[in-house]
Amino acid sequence: MNALPIVFKPALVALALATATAFAQQPAPAAPAPALSFMTVRVSDGPRSVALDAVVEAVRQTTLSAQVSGAIVALSVKAGDTVRAGQPLLRIDAQSAQQGVAASVAQVEAAQAQLNIAVRELDRQKQLFAQQYISQAALDRTAAQVDAAQAQVRALQAQTRASQAQTGFFTVSAPYAGVVSEVPVTQGDMVMPGRPLVVLHDPAALRLSAAVPQALMGAAANPAAVQYEMPGVADGARKRPTAVQVLPAVDAATHTAQLRVPLPLGTQGAVPGMFARIWLDAPAAAGAPGRVFVPRTAVVRRSELVAVYVIDAAGLARLRQVRLGPVAGDQVEVLAGLMDGDRVALDPQQASRTR
Repeated sequence: MNALPIVFKPALVALALATATAFAQQPAPAAPAPALSFMTVRVSDGPRSVALDAVVEAVRQTTLSAQVSGAIVALSVKAGDTVRAGQPLLRIDAQSAQQGVAASVAQVEAAQAQLNIAVRELDRQKQLFAQQYISQAALDRTAAQVDAAQAQVRALQAQTRASQAQTGFFTVSAPYAGVVSEVPVTQGDMVMPGRPLVVLHDPAALRLSAAVPQALMGAAANPAAVQYEMPGVADGARKRPTAVQVLPAVDAATHTAQLRVPLPLGTQGAVPGMFARIWLDAPAAAGAPGRVFVPRTAVVRRSELVAVYVIDAAGLARLRQVRLGPVAGDQVEVLAGLMDGDRVALDPQQASRTR
């Protein structure tokens, strides 16, 4: 028996091909996205760390000024030099002063000669008075002349000593061992009394100085509530001072007092004028907002943008800008941008892929 020919209908063939293609192109079901790990923000009422901008100061810093007028003929130091106590730093032309001393010495010698003559004359007058050749009045007049000559000698001697002391002002010496901070003059400059010549400081005794608001003066007086740090000096870590000083005066314009923190002896790398920061643990005031902390790893930094990913009600991560405060271990305080109950993503990279 002959086989019957198979007849394909075009419509059925097209439908079958389309169905097969659709099944072939259908993607496999995607794996469920991993759940975001997050933390719920909670506001705490602990003490708040207040940052105060501070500056390094020398406990002993001196500006040596001119006491006489004249031209600088010798300048033996420059900024940064280490000097010893009594070391000459510069010398001012003292020729006129030296001539004045020579003139005073000559006047003393002349007065001393007059005194010698008056003394010998008094001796002769006493002999004549003993022989009753002169009166008591004549003897008294001669004795008075001796007294006047002695007074003249003493006056000229004092004037000579003053002139000699004046010549010492023409040489400027270091009052103590230290480091030259600034030399605002050069050799050949004409100076007048009061003009600054050399700025000197003692590097062995340094301190930090900051302006503290009057509301925080009580907390600043407690060394246990104060910490300081100096970026770029030593390890740059926060340290707690052994003592603090709050000056008992408040500036009427800024309503701040001066807070001074002594630095340990031999602090390496610290020089006057450097920037530093003082952290003050201030108690929370009544009605003040609480503190919010998040892990440092949850913070996103992009150029000047500082933000965290906050998970909304729909489970989507939204980037929110925040303002950060001080760092406490692996936590950082958020001063603005978050509120109690916000959910912050702990893995910013994972959160950025699920937005």
